[in-house]
Amino acid sequence: MNRTTGRTTPAADRGVWAELVGQSAAVEVLRLAVTGAAHAMTHAWLITGPPGSGRSNAARAFAAALQCPDGGCGACKACRTALSGAHPDVTLISTEKLSIGVKEVREYARRSMMAPTVGHWQVVIVEDADRITEAGANALLKSVEEPAPATVWILCAPTPDDVIPTIRSRTRGLTLTTPRVRDVATLLERRDGVDPATADAAARAAQGHIGRARHLARDDAARQRRREVLRIPSQLGSIGACLRAAATLVSAAQTEATDQTAAVEAAERAELEQALGVGTRGARPRNTAAALKELEDEQKLRVKRLQRDAIDRALTELTTWYRDVLSVQLGTGAELVNVELADAVTAEASRATPDRTIARIDAILACREALAGNVAPQLAVESMLVGLGAGEPLD
Repeated sequence: MNRTTGRTTPAADRGVWAELVGQSAAVEVLRLAVTGAAHAMTHAWLITGPPGSGRSNAARAFAAALQCPDGGCGACKACRTALSGAHPDVTLISTEKLSIGVKEVREYARRSMMAPTVGHWQVVIVEDADRITEAGANALLKSVEEPAPATVWILCAPTPDDVIPTIRSRTRGLTLTTPRVRDVATLLERRDGVDPATADAAARAAQGHIGRARHLARDDAARQRRREVLRIPSQLGSIGACLRAAATLVSAAQTEATDQTAAVEAAERAELEQALGVGTRGARPRNTAAALKELEDEQKLRVKRLQRDAIDRALTELTTWYRDVLSVQLGTGAELVNVELADAVTAEASRATPDRTIARIDAILACREALAGNVAPQLAVESMLVGLGAGEPLD
């Protein structure tokens, strides 16, 4: 029951909670906090879960429910603006770069001290808390430890270990799980109007990653890129072939990242040039070159992150392939992720041993770790593909 209106809070499958598929336990925790149940609410939360589990969606739904007079109806202005990022008392912090620095954190910390303007709470959502630098995390600590009376911090990260212990110890943890394939497919059918066969294939390929499943279901080019990645294991017959495949994969990721950002970058540059008075009569401002250089640097970092995200998706696809091969080799009877490639999976399973397949999966994991350690993508992917061709990663 909502304390403000006396009306019943929406159930977990309605209102702002409707898209949090497979998260009924987490939704119940958040709903209790919204209702003001004893000891249910706190001023700092850490929402964790695997990629695609809906961490950001859960944070936004919680923010909307906190601002909504009905506890998250999903239809009122407070819900709509909070979910879209337009609510004046809900701040969304994410980054298209590799990290969130101390300067940005201090600005958001300052904003968190302001009183709500139209809502009940000042809600600050950090969608990429795992990308905050160490200096930024230290700057954030005091705000999380001693928030303003009506401020709620909601941090999102893949695992609790992705934030520093001092912040982790001052937040209430909430863990999301990977949604079931069937639940994701049902969401695609209901929300996006995807036909059942396409929805099922996309949900299975995405392995519970809701955003990825939606992208695959709606984008022919994304499905084609996935098919091309899944052909890579059959192209690794020599060192030269491995290096060519690596060059193709990295180049495709670069092209995808550039295509995603080209229009945005042009608009950003035009807006900045207009603000600086570039092209107008009179002397150019002395800081024009520095401002344009700063913008270019930020844009390069964004492209770099998007390229690595694209490579990471390719690594995930390759992992599903070798997972299927290993499943057949061990006779687990588990449903294949790439069921449309069952014949090729079975043929590969007969050619290799389980140990060799595990070594190939290790090569993929080593590549992911190398990329996280800022190894050049070309070198990391070359090492991985040579490892896949040989059955073991290179040292």
